[in-house]
Amino acid sequence: MKPLLQFQNLSVYFKQNQEQKTTAVEDFNATLYEGEVLGIVGESGSGKSVTALSVLGLLPYPKAFHSAKSSILYRGMELIGASDENLKQIRGGKIGFVFQEPMSSLNPLHRVGEQIAENLYVHQPQLTKRQIHAKTIELLKSVGIIHANERYKAFPHELSGGQRQRVMIAMAVANNPEILIADEPTTALDVTIQAQIIDLLLKLKKERGMSIIFISHNLHLVRRIADRIIVMKQGRLIEQGTTKAIFKHPKEEYTRQLMNSLNVSKLKTPENAPLIAKINRFYVEFALQKSFWGRVKQKLLALNNVSFNLYQGQTLGIVGESGSGKTTLGLSITSLMKHKGTMTLIPPAKDEKEFRKRVQIVFQDPYNSLNPRLNVLEIVGEGLKVHFPKLSKHEVLKKVIQILKETGLKKSDLYKYPHQFSGGQRQRIAIARALVLNPEIVVLDEPTSALDVTIQAQILEMLRQLQQKRKISYVFISHDMFAIRRMAHQVAVMKDGRIIEMNTAEKIFKEPEQPYTKQLIEASLVHN
Repeated sequence: MKPLLQFQNLSVYFKQNQEQKTTAVEDFNATLYEGEVLGIVGESGSGKSVTALSVLGLLPYPKAFHSAKSSILYRGMELIGASDENLKQIRGGKIGFVFQEPMSSLNPLHRVGEQIAENLYVHQPQLTKRQIHAKTIELLKSVGIIHANERYKAFPHELSGGQRQRVMIAMAVANNPEILIADEPTTALDVTIQAQIIDLLLKLKKERGMSIIFISHNLHLVRRIADRIIVMKQGRLIEQGTTKAIFKHPKEEYTRQLMNSLNVSKLKTPENAPLIAKINRFYVEFALQKSFWGRVKQKLLALNNVSFNLYQGQTLGIVGESGSGKTTLGLSITSLMKHKGTMTLIPPAKDEKEFRKRVQIVFQDPYNSLNPRLNVLEIVGEGLKVHFPKLSKHEVLKKVIQILKETGLKKSDLYKYPHQFSGGQRQRIAIARALVLNPEIVVLDEPTSALDVTIQAQILEMLRQLQQKRKISYVFISHDMFAIRRMAHQVAVMKDGRIIEMNTAEKIFKEPEQPYTKQLIEASLVHN
């Protein structure tokens, strides 16, 4: 295989001020060969995206700069320091780029067809307007957009996340590039949509003969698509090799930690666990269209006759794609959303205040669910002041310190604010806030979806230990089947607002009854 893209001694720095700088990438050396898929893995802050952005000169200059010895060669042509005219021909022409978040990458004021066509106008000016329109429709079809003629006229907000990502891929491959750089292209997507995007990239690679740099912290996807893998940590390349060698015989300790985070140990289901709650016939309706007078003309049944029981010390996993009703169910269980149906605690709650003490929730995005104006002591201790007003300040402080210790935080964190913590630490704060009241039931709504694979494993292990110690029941909501496999004793599969299958986790993963459940498991590559 011939070298196509070569990184030589790549180092990238970010200026903090006139005198200080931060190293983002240091002495990175790697080669992308013709026709291969090169996977780059590592945690957030490891330098993956900075390395990719350096290829096309997309770093925020002059804040970011390369060392004098840094070099990126595309077929022998130096890209670092190349003229704007040369880079203009390379960007989107020879090298395509798919960004992580399509909603922020696509222009919300222009139709998606026009945005794809713009790329063709720049690199293929010889084409007529009619030819460009026809080619755009063809591109939309090639990436699996149904009703391409109608979708040409759609704005980004009118498409689903998976459809927007397909549009981004269509833009990136419009001019038959030799290299496609995909930077976390599936992070915010459901497991089945992730599988579809991976299959699409492999299909386009085969049809167009492209080479792909696939950047992700999702090891399962990288394993599925990559021929070779590079492992990065704190800006450095620490290990590289074939996919088979990296997964079977990792050499470095950090790589072994990444691989160990994929292991799923079997849960021991508590025997004769007492019933602690009954959810009976939950219904939630949303008005999609109203008349001038406010009469509902069209409605969506977000929850449709959902019933199940919760048992002490067990986890019920709720799985399904976006829009299946998972989060709506979680909000209904905690009475944060208006719904029909009943939830009965055993023994029954005396009033709403007691109910809220016994049933807590941890939200998906801890940064938005934590008050940025309160420190950790105030955030975690707030519930204690509401439900135990007779506690002294010293007693509140003592309880907060204890729960911080149990959730892996330090006493020195008490007076810090949310912005001073990493994503994983903020999620620990959110969990501490929920558990400080010693609840019987905790709803966990996608608690690890935004976290790196190793941090996910740490949070999930912490939750398991806390459950065993405190006999808490979890309702664990996720589209991540690996997280469900790691956490759940029972699994409920949701689709279109209904529970279509419910069983023990072992039976769900070994012998799923519904084709949809089987599709979810196969798409996520979960194996016992």
